[in-house]
Amino acid sequence: MSAYIVPALFVFLLAVAAIKKKNPYNAMLLGAKEGAASVIRIFPYIMVIMLALKLMQASGFDALITKAVSPLLTWTGIPSELTYLVILRPVSGSGSLAMLAEIYAKFGPDSYISRCASLIVDGSDTIFYMAGVYFAETKVKNIGVVILLALLVSIIGAIVGCWLCRFM
Repeated sequence: MSAYIVPALFVFLLAVAAIKKKNPYNAMLLGAKEGAASVIRIFPYIMVIMLALKLMQASGFDALITKAVSPLLTWTGIPSELTYLVILRPVSGSGSLAMLAEIYAKFGPDSYISRCASLIVDGSDTIFYMAGVYFAETKVKNIGVVILLALLVSIIGAIVGCWLCRFM
């Protein structure tokens, strides 16, 4: 059934274009041009985020932050084994997914720590990447408050998720 969804959607869109007397090829071409222009505008923001992440890892600053933040997160109910995941998640989606796989392999997928890690990864998003992409496109310059609120909501979600895992 799912193999027919994309072709059916394609035929449906062609039918709508024919009814509205629009040229679907030109519409797709215009969309592709706008998409390529967006990628070119967004690329520097993404590059800076990736470079900052790599520099943080290469310098050992990530380990220093993890060691400093771990007692506070443990006090709030987040296991100390997940401190780096909480720090990494707002910065790197693929890095946090790789770390989640490592946590599953080390602790087992049904363990308390793995369930907490799943909620941390699934309950938040890559805040800096998303802010860079969306705000670069909208030309908003003052995004500091938005990022701080998003980080606050992310940490509250991690705390509440780990508390819920205690009862599940």
